[in-house]
Amino acid sequence: MKPSICFVAHNAYGVLANIDTGHIGGIEVQVPLMASWFAKQGFGVTLVTWDEGDEYPDGQFFDGVKNLQICKRTDGYPILRFFYPRWTSLLAALDKADADIIYYNCGDLGLGQVVQWARKHGRKVMYSVAAIVDCQRDLPSLKPYRERILYKYGLRGADKIVVQTSSQKNLLESDFGLVSSIIPMPSEGFADVNKLAHCQSVSEGRRILWVGRFQEEKRIEWLLDLAERCPTYSFDVVGSSNSDSEYAKRMTQRAEALSNVFLHGRVSHDELGSFYSSAHLLCSTSIYEGFPNVFLEAWSVGLPLVTTFDPDGVVSNHRMGRVVDDVQSLTDALIELEETFVWNSCAASALDYYNSRHSVAAVMKQFENEMLKLV
Repeated sequence: MKPSICFVAHNAYGVLANIDTGHIGGIEVQVPLMASWFAKQGFGVTLVTWDEGDEYPDGQFFDGVKNLQICKRTDGYPILRFFYPRWTSLLAALDKADADIIYYNCGDLGLGQVVQWARKHGRKVMYSVAAIVDCQRDLPSLKPYRERILYKYGLRGADKIVVQTSSQKNLLESDFGLVSSIIPMPSEGFADVNKLAHCQSVSEGRRILWVGRFQEEKRIEWLLDLAERCPTYSFDVVGSSNSDSEYAKRMTQRAEALSNVFLHGRVSHDELGSFYSSAHLLCSTSIYEGFPNVFLEAWSVGLPLVTTFDPDGVVSNHRMGRVVDDVQSLTDALIELEETFVWNSCAASALDYYNSRHSVAAVMKQFENEMLKLV
């Protein structure tokens, strides 16, 4: 008898049900993928998400995964809704799932809530670290005091911690004294795009792809600086803000004023393939990340990368693009990767790295082994 697994990913319903809920990120793509894989292997699998509306009833099955819903994001009164209905409905969903193992993949207070339930019921928790800031003692991405307390409680109470890079592993050990295991994150990618089927030539149009949320740590202003410096390139921006922040408004207004920047907003995961297909490079301007899902998707089709963030040095070590540290070096990297030989070499390395390290076949058995060890 295989153990049952409950995945908790509040914002994952959109990818699970293939609808636009206004929120999508790497976690929201990876968790439904993992849940579906485990269901196909004969595990009992549930996935806990927000309630996205009356037209999406609780208890539906998607690819063998049962969706259990908590309250709506907007339910309850400010401050009070932290307890009711958010925490109480999460506990109710975990009761209903009654799983042997809870999987959580977000560095926030939810980890503590999940661990508290698991300890009370004698269940196991696997926590997968999403970003390097979740391994730092000062937890710079968590502002409210209650988030820090609950996250630290959950981090120390998790039965298994999985990280994506050596940097995360070393930092968890030095800052928290915790042991973790490195397992790469899986990605289905877009192999059908077959980017390497045609050889890039300098005469082809140059489209630079940027995918992400309009948040300060993503630093899209560097991309806009690059667009101003390189008017002969076209820049496709996929994504938007998950909230109407002043930063997001300023960046949107600035992007709309540039004739070579094209704002596409949020698109479904399936639609992303066409953007990778038409792109010459993927550009990342983030201050920090975990191991971005967009990197894996780009590499799955042999798309080179120009990035300001390089997890464990894999981009430079495996020659899958260029790592830069300012707008000038971003500009220089674009010019260097116009050379056909350089581009094709990076593309081939990217595809090889993806197939050997991050394809579903290469990764998911490792997660299964760790899950079975827990029980």
